Amino acid sequence: MNALNRFAPAVLSLLRIAAAYMFLLHGTAKFFSFPVSMGGGVPSGIYLAAGILEVGGGILLLLGLLTRPVAFILSGQMAVAYFMAHASQGNPLFPIANGGESAALFSFVFLYLAAAGGGAWSLDKLFCKNRSE
Repeated sequence: MNALNRFAPAVLSLLRIAAAYMFLLHGTAKFFSFPVSMGGGVPSGIYLAAGILEVGGGILLLLGLLTRPVAFILSGQMAVAYFMAHASQGNPLFPIANGGESAALFSFVFLYLAAAGGGAWSLDKLFCKNRSE
């Protein structure tokens, strides 16, 4: 198991990049109907705020810039999304039953990134070497 430890910073970066990319697509779907249309029309209210966080936060996380604070904010956003939009649709203990699997998973992945940092391939590592891992 210790032989794999040397890959941990790179794998952490891969997790950050993959999660950020998928999260960013939620925002582009809201604003640009790309790659699919989500919601139809111009977002407003809480939907607009979510889209801004998804696009802006997704880009920052993709780059690994300000990873810890951005991931913490996005974790909170996804927790709020889960409890506002999904937990009320069914039993909150079963995200698969209320359609909230992605919100719950994003929340915990982002919470982990807030604690762990951006990994080896991040702008945080480049600019703030002592704080990125």
